[in-house]
Amino acid sequence: MPISKSSNIAIVGGGAFGLSTALHLTEAGYSNISIYEQDDQIPPRYSAANDLNKIVRAEYEDPFWTELTIQAISSWKTPFYAPFFHQTGFIHCVSGNAPEEATSTLSRFRAAADAHPQLKDHVLPFRGDGDIQKRFWQYTGSFPGWSGYFNSFDGYAHSGAALTAAYREAQARGVRFFLGPQGVVSEIVYEKTPHGRRATGIKTSTGHFHAADLVIVAVGAAATKLVPEIGTQVVAKSWSVAHVHLSDEEVSALRGIPITYARDLGFYFEPDPKTNLLKICPMGGGYINTDPKIGFSHAPKSLKDSAFVPAYDEAKMRRLLAETLPYLADRPLVKRSLCWFADTLNSDFIIDFVPQTSESLVLLTGDSGHGFKFFPIFGSWVKKLIEQGDQSIGRWKWKDPKAGQGDANWGGSVSWRLGETLELSDIQPPSVPKL
Repeated sequence: MPISKSSNIAIVGGGAFGLSTALHLTEAGYSNISIYEQDDQIPPRYSAANDLNKIVRAEYEDPFWTELTIQAISSWKTPFYAPFFHQTGFIHCVSGNAPEEATSTLSRFRAAADAHPQLKDHVLPFRGDGDIQKRFWQYTGSFPGWSGYFNSFDGYAHSGAALTAAYREAQARGVRFFLGPQGVVSEIVYEKTPHGRRATGIKTSTGHFHAADLVIVAVGAAATKLVPEIGTQVVAKSWSVAHVHLSDEEVSALRGIPITYARDLGFYFEPDPKTNLLKICPMGGGYINTDPKIGFSHAPKSLKDSAFVPAYDEAKMRRLLAETLPYLADRPLVKRSLCWFADTLNSDFIIDFVPQTSESLVLLTGDSGHGFKFFPIFGSWVKKLIEQGDQSIGRWKWKDPKAGQGDANWGGSVSWRLGETLELSDIQPPSVPKL
């Protein structure tokens, strides 16, 4: 049955994909929308977008993503989103000890940027150790053996702040929010149909049933818990995140520096003036958390189980600082955690109806570590799907649930990643309980 502007729409998940969908649907006149979120706050602490900032990088080896990012950046510059977007530019390099895989990937990204009519004039090559310091005076490190380029078209977005603004705007438009225990969705409720089944609503952990004409699941790394038939086409994965606390003077001195990214080490952003925190992340293959009973990876139930970073990742972060901002290299790393997201084998999203559900259940997942940059426009793709009744972009369709089964290095073939995928149980400190 076709969805009308007054149809009852239930969105499960109050993170980036769910909020963007609510904004675009309400903007189009849909007036009966509820969002169910297990956390008692938005941005949710379980959301990958509950963060200081996310990279907004336009250059990809795949022009499909480049064009979408250019569209997204245009939207980031509109009045509602502009306060959260900072076009500081992007230093994209490899260190002097980078493996060939990292150097080759960097070369392909550089070639893609140089060939694009909207990006090529923003690219400045770095040919020696001193080039970066000549362009950006704030760096005190020697950048030993670094090479790469600077792209002034790129930047970053304050993800947590953007979600907060979207939450308030959605409330102002009449979207209903169920947070905490009343927002914990335990199952999707179905009725049988001649061609399979149809979602009729959701049931929460409090035992309440909420009817819906359309259910949209946007729970990121927890997708398999509500839609187990997705199989392994989406896997919960995490990367390490940490922060360095700076003084007011240090924050002021580093204001406006570009995202500093070495493919073999990691990246960091300019410090946040509200918290004085500089966010830093190592590069690597990431960590999964496979449940031996069902064979699927999912995020740990408790946030405490992810409140650490492995020693190997810490060493990478400290080396990155030692080569670029050495006076920070030995500072304490605070707010350490693993950031969980929904990963696909090829970094493509899934924005589609779940098969055999009579177009009553939509799944939004697979952000694959680069989804937030599309926050201003993501919901428009969901609106198009709902109104057309079919996903016209093949790469965003529901895929074979068995694809990638048994692939220990899940997502490792994605060229912008470097390293092996490891199990969470193999890297957890002794004080953290196993799955």
